[in-house]
Amino acid sequence: MNAPVDPLREGPGRRVVNGLSVDVEDWFQVGAFEKVIARGEWDAISTRVEDNVARVIDLFAEADVRATFFTLGWVAKRHPAMMRRIADAGHEVASHGYDHARVFTFTPREFAEDIAKARAILEDCTGQAVSGYRAPSFSIDHRTPWAFDVLASQGYAYSSSVAPIVHDHYGWREAPRFAFRPIAGAPLVEIPVTTAILGGRRVAAGGGGFFRVLPYGFSRWAIRQVNRAEGRPAVFYFHPWEVDPDQPRVGLAPLRSRVRHYTGLAKMACKLSDLVHEFAWGRMDAIARREALRAEVIPGLVREPAE
Repeated sequence: MNAPVDPLREGPGRRVVNGLSVDVEDWFQVGAFEKVIARGEWDAISTRVEDNVARVIDLFAEADVRATFFTLGWVAKRHPAMMRRIADAGHEVASHGYDHARVFTFTPREFAEDIAKARAILEDCTGQAVSGYRAPSFSIDHRTPWAFDVLASQGYAYSSSVAPIVHDHYGWREAPRFAFRPIAGAPLVEIPVTTAILGGRRVAAGGGGFFRVLPYGFSRWAIRQVNRAEGRPAVFYFHPWEVDPDQPRVGLAPLRSRVRHYTGLAKMACKLSDLVHEFAWGRMDAIARREALRAEVIPGLVREPAE
């Protein structure tokens, strides 16, 4: 009898299907500007997210790929037609929380209220069930493993909220690089954003600013490493504002934040087009179902929620 074929591993005539995702937030809602643009000012700012999401949907349609749009409830509430267009194009709509508050700023009860509020808005806009979640700024880390318990209690099938690296804004370097089950006996699966191994060290390779700033060849090398050498799907993400080189400039933001935010915007759409044509891509819910078959429980990773 032949051994079962792993549908995610490359082979003759077959490619690993990677997870393609978009974190839907507007240009003024990013962590880089949170100290100079207050949430109370958001409603007075002209949004650009709908036009940028339209560009992304068209780019995906041209390549005939489907993706997951992790969307803020705040954005969905103000752009219901955009949400319907995402869903009607065959993409998954998943939660990015309500207004981009990081998980470590919440108590467990506050976090539960935030994700329930966002989910209700997203499901009302699209008429589709929401089963996935991504924490703003990958803020499920060693400080907030209780968040998995909250997600599981609300019936989420998967999370993609961990960056298993060291970074000045986020990161959980002790976390596994690939899909794992954070709670024994629960179906919840965590699918970390992609890292590669370079010189024996983990390096970020899952998109965002790293994709904009570094040469395209780096991402090609990293995804091939994950697909071919390790037989696993890569998880890639970006934001709609990253395809918008004409967005307003925030002069009061720290120099480092401005460099990170604005570098490479003019070339981003072309690089994304290359990426979605070169590799095979799919929705995160499909990746989660496949990865759940080999995701392992990590003992001791989750502590009891604080009262």
